[in-house]
Amino acid sequence: MTANPSTAFTLPFSKFWTWVTQHPNCILRAGTPEAVLFDDDDLHWHFATEEDGTLVVQLIRGKKLFGELAIAPHDVSYVQVEPGEGEEVRFDLLGDGEDAGVAAYHFVLSHGYDEDETEGGRRFTH
Repeated sequence: MTANPSTAFTLPFSKFWTWVTQHPNCILRAGTPEAVLFDDDDLHWHFATEEDGTLVVQLIRGKKLFGELAIAPHDVSYVQVEPGEGEEVRFDLLGDGEDAGVAAYHFVLSHGYDEDETEGGRRFTH
């Protein structure tokens, strides 16, 4: 299934996470309400999982850490996908309860979600 980037929809967080880790070269920016990391030609995105299950997104220049997001997966219930400017697509990671409707984290990619691309564990450049 290819999602139409002109229409908002939701995804389970686990599906989004599997997909986005295969698209590090497509991330334009990622962040929280307090801070945003912006992509650049000199930087690359790296994904990791800590022993306690925290998901880590790092922005690295050479061997130097430029910035990092630590995502608590239990705080994310689903992902809201919405078209952005031009070809950009915004992925808001949302929780339930007191934080319902507030994006704790967000990613902006150069293209929309394509479920068919999650197969095979390949990395994509768009």
